[in-house]
Amino acid sequence: MKGAIISLRTMRNTLYILLVLLAVLLIRNWEQRAIEHPPGMLVTEMPRQLNLAAPEPFAVERFTLTPRARYGIRARVLSRENYFMGDEADLSPVDLALGWRAMSDQAVLDRIAIRQSGRWYYTRYEHPAPISDAEIIGSSANVHFIPANDRIRDKLEDIRVGDVIEAHGYLVDVDRDDGFRWRTSLTRQDTGGGSCELFYAEQLYIEPRP
Repeated sequence: MKGAIISLRTMRNTLYILLVLLAVLLIRNWEQRAIEHPPGMLVTEMPRQLNLAAPEPFAVERFTLTPRARYGIRARVLSRENYFMGDEADLSPVDLALGWRAMSDQAVLDRIAIRQSGRWYYTRYEHPAPISDAEIIGSSANVHFIPANDRIRDKLEDIRVGDVIEAHGYLVDVDRDDGFRWRTSLTRQDTGGGSCELFYAEQLYIEPRP
């Protein structure tokens, strides 16, 4: 009889723990829900970039970062992907797929499926296309964020899909003594391997949500 009582108590404790975990998961999902917007272009300006003629490398943990350009961007967050494994994860814990101009318009985005995986950003749509492939490529980017400090790292954790953000810092190349190399894109017109921005973010602002 004693064994049955202990077993029942264990089951109750296990059920309680599972319910608590479920509640935490539901709250987290609610906090991270996408921000909704009515149709219309939210961001009309292009990212701003000033290439550097004489960059001065600096160290971040085990890595050497070489600034290639000053960079500022205001954009809508189309998707986000967190990373915990691999050489890059400690340096760049999150990728944000960002859109501006046509790619910040809900009427356009409603017709484009967006996903991220393995440091890549993918779009898919049914024909006829809502906008041209050239517009999609030139008005969006997959950005590997490198937070300059813990405050920026915490801000990155707060960002939700649909947020409009503004960030300033540098596009950087990354090297390590063991031969590890990671290169940033310096144009918004490229696609495929090497087309993502490696962004060392020194300032990050999340605009008020609707």
